[in-house]
Amino acid sequence: MEYQLSDRAGVFVHQPGGFKAFMPKPLPPDPPINYDDELQALLSKADRALARLDGIVTVLPNPALFIAMYVKKEALLSSQIEGTQASLEGVLEFEADMKPRDDIKQVKEVVNYINALENGIKHIQTSRANAQLFREIHRILIHGTRGSKKALGEFRRTQNWIGPAGANVFEAHFVPPPPEQILTCMANLEEFFNRENHMPPLVKVALIHAQFETIHPFVDGNGRIGRLLITFFLVAHKVLLQPLLYLSYFLKKRRTEYYERLMQIRLSGAWESWVKFFLEGVGEVSQEAGSMAGAMIKLKQEMIDRLYQNHVSSIYAVKLIDLLFAKPIVDVRTMTDEFKISKESGNELVKRFEQLGILRELTGKQRYKKYLFHDFTAIISRGTH
Repeated sequence: MEYQLSDRAGVFVHQPGGFKAFMPKPLPPDPPINYDDELQALLSKADRALARLDGIVTVLPNPALFIAMYVKKEALLSSQIEGTQASLEGVLEFEADMKPRDDIKQVKEVVNYINALENGIKHIQTSRANAQLFREIHRILIHGTRGSKKALGEFRRTQNWIGPAGANVFEAHFVPPPPEQILTCMANLEEFFNRENHMPPLVKVALIHAQFETIHPFVDGNGRIGRLLITFFLVAHKVLLQPLLYLSYFLKKRRTEYYERLMQIRLSGAWESWVKFFLEGVGEVSQEAGSMAGAMIKLKQEMIDRLYQNHVSSIYAVKLIDLLFAKPIVDVRTMTDEFKISKESGNELVKRFEQLGILRELTGKQRYKKYLFHDFTAIISRGTH
């Protein structure tokens, strides 16, 4: 990608230490975004894809369960972009009080992301985005993880930089604004986030994400928080009724281009190229989410058909299918508590579901066995391995 150097997005300023740090200009860009034919077409396609996704979810048997599982997938993918090596199965095992197959600290990062997303959405549905929200999300996200000693819940007071592992500030690919400029930069971003204007929401949120990543206001967790802001904005401005758009699937797949597009904004003011890339991602991710929702509807019907074809007619068998979509890892005790049946009935139910290939035993134990609804997790985990 060849671009001319430009100060449209900001300028590099010499610092007392002898390096240059980038000072972003407030949003919106000046001159304004150029809506050429390509950008208009991508915007129209992304808007249609989002609308279809909203519609598909309304016909799901239980939209809340789909959203909850999709949130886990986003948390996993967003964390993987930053180097976390956890898996969906590891996260589910942690939630089922099992010892996860993955590093517990890395699983914790994914679980923290889920909690940060849920807390942020609660805030944004009743209050404006503000510094308090950003700091609280950081505190939840980083608590008890690898970065927990790095100014938890606080904007940074030191200079940071982006570059290869072990690189110093002079070897960095990019040096964000110095710490004394963070409050001003974040106040400008907060004002733009909350401002009502006629800019298309998907274009506006593309600008917000890129600007946040350029400011890099925290010592750790900036990438994940920047991606959370996309969801917060779309829910706050009622672009989506449910938190359904998660770009980490697209950004992980095209990670190198993602970082290059952000860098070209800073070097060349290439806002339009970034917005086009972002809109392409919205369209692709919306289609993938719709496909996953459709696969879940199909899977549930296949499970019901499998019970019918194998003469498993118990009402508790049908109830177990519903339970598995909410809790893909179960044990006999969960079933006995949920359905108010005997242990013997629970064991018989599990045995039949194993025979039908619906459940797979995970633990290899003689007692306290746990079972996985593997067809379901295979759908959710697409793109996470």
